[in-house]
Amino acid sequence: MENSMYKSLMTIKEKYQELNDKLLDSNLMQDIKKYTQINKEISSIKPIVEAFNEYQILENNLKDAKLLLNEKDEEIVLMAKLEITNAEEKMPILEKQLIVLLLPKDENDDKNVIMEIRGAAGGDEANIFAGDLFKMYSKWADLNNMSVKVLDSTFANSGGFTQIVFSVSGLNAYSKLKYESGVHRVQRVPETETQGRVHTSTATVTVMPEADEDVDIEINQSDLRIDTFRSSGAGGQSVNTTDSAVRITHIPTGVIATSQDGRSQIANRELAMKILKTRLYELEIRKKQETESEFRKLAGSGARSEKIRTYNYPQDRITDHRIAFSTSLKTAIAGQLNPIIDALLAEEQAEKIQNAGL
Repeated sequence: MENSMYKSLMTIKEKYQELNDKLLDSNLMQDIKKYTQINKEISSIKPIVEAFNEYQILENNLKDAKLLLNEKDEEIVLMAKLEITNAEEKMPILEKQLIVLLLPKDENDDKNVIMEIRGAAGGDEANIFAGDLFKMYSKWADLNNMSVKVLDSTFANSGGFTQIVFSVSGLNAYSKLKYESGVHRVQRVPETETQGRVHTSTATVTVMPEADEDVDIEINQSDLRIDTFRSSGAGGQSVNTTDSAVRITHIPTGVIATSQDGRSQIANRELAMKILKTRLYELEIRKKQETESEFRKLAGSGARSEKIRTYNYPQDRITDHRIAFSTSLKTAIAGQLNPIIDALLAEEQAEKIQNAGL
């Protein structure tokens, strides 16, 4: 292992010990925010420290075993050789793991997400596909011990949604879903197609890290325009007789957030504010990402040429075009997206390692 990397790991290990010592301070419990922050820091570096501790144990075993090679007892020498072989096999593997663990982390990886799916090119079929994508992510969330909550939705006459906004809450949700942002293309024979022709339609998916209490987004009430209207179901039919749905417009940016799936106007206002804060936070993230690679861009306009993934029903194939990765469509649409997510994560890590010159 390079000396500079070893020193960095030693610094992280020392910091880990210092943070744990701070938790022993009885006065810290009076400051819940600080206590939570320290715990969060400890959790973020714990995997690095554990891997480095294992590396150091192997390192010490290797040194001790090499000293025993000069012993006259053949049994001791044999045991020493086995220990050397074991250490020399495991240490390079741990070093590679540590390189990955040391890569810069996205500060939003541990956040919950708010996702938006919109039917794009393809009319009714695009809206139906938007509904299929929502079902796919809901099934994935269930398989991965995460929860889904619909915040706002507009049903389409033919089925599916012209737009649906929902949250996904769970461990490191954003780190797993962030690369779902983009244009998703479907190729299949619509139920309304009498000639059996394959149609191509698209839906856009946007994944935003939820702006929680740790995110400092200042919103002046004087900058907001709040309108109420009646919630509507499929075909625009009113689902109640009161103006319970809420639309909030942030006048300086033109960002709009609506909610009509809450049980009351108060609930919808809270949900709309949650969406608005998250959208404004996303604007800040977009500015930071403008200089980054195309691989990390958010959803485009919805044109067929901007696709990131194709769902080919006749061939039972789903392909992520950014990494040329394909797998079974049936299993993916049933919520088993982890093979694609893992492949995207591996690509991200490889890109970071290359950029870091490691």
